[in-house]
Amino acid sequence: MATDIHPTAVIAKGAELGVGVTVGPYSVIGADVRIGDGTRIGPQVVIDGVTTLGVDNHILGQAGVGGAPQDLTYEGEPTHLEIGDRNTIREFVTINRGTVKGGGRTRIGSDCLFMACSHVAHDCELGDNVMLGNNVLLGGHVAVGSGAIVNGAAAAHQFVSIGRNAYVGGLTRVIQDVPPFMILEGHPARVRKVNVIGLDRAGFDAEEVQEIRAAFRRLYRSGEPRNRVIAELEASSPGAAVRELIEALRRSEVGAKGRYRESLREEFHRAGVERVLSEVRSA
Repeated sequence: MATDIHPTAVIAKGAELGVGVTVGPYSVIGADVRIGDGTRIGPQVVIDGVTTLGVDNHILGQAGVGGAPQDLTYEGEPTHLEIGDRNTIREFVTINRGTVKGGGRTRIGSDCLFMACSHVAHDCELGDNVMLGNNVLLGGHVAVGSGAIVNGAAAAHQFVSIGRNAYVGGLTRVIQDVPPFMILEGHPARVRKVNVIGLDRAGFDAEEVQEIRAAFRRLYRSGEPRNRVIAELEASSPGAAVRELIEALRRSEVGAKGRYRESLREEFHRAGVERVLSEVRSA
């Protein structure tokens, strides 16, 4: 299938478009953008910066992808945005590229859905099959694990991690890390129960789900000290999923105010210098 570019679209010299890409009316594609085969871009979409999209993505009208980070320290460095395959990016979604201090890259996996007006800030890292509801706001440096769902108008504080296959209720203010496999909801937000339906849909077997539920009851309903429960769970030779849950809880204790990624600021900065400034020097 041939590439189809509407006559009113503006494609900068240097942009690379794969086979079968369609670009709708009045869309603008920047010079450092690479778009994979079969990607469909609707009307009035702006894709800018050093941005790479994989194959078969669908970007609907008025989205802004690869825009400069909304960070006062940003000084025009050629930071990156990397997007995988088969993602759907709905109307008025904004996804910003990274900053040098944050690692130099915003990265999104494959098969994700970004509903209308959601926002992914600079230096975020999202896994595969992530779903963001309408008006969801992810602050800078947020990580979202594969299979997680963040419902409408929820907002995640900078440096928060949302674990794999977690479920965040609508309108929730997320200021601390969300453990994998759990449902977080409320004001103040707290872990409510295990995301049983989500785990079933993701292919977890019944025995594994029951082990996660038993760990949840010990951690959140027993009234025992958290550190003691974690130590006892570790000593019981748990399965892989419970080990992942324990590791996530341990990491959250390391970061500032329950946000593990806060502890990685220096590491992110070093990675950003290596990724971005070394490219500038070698250009």
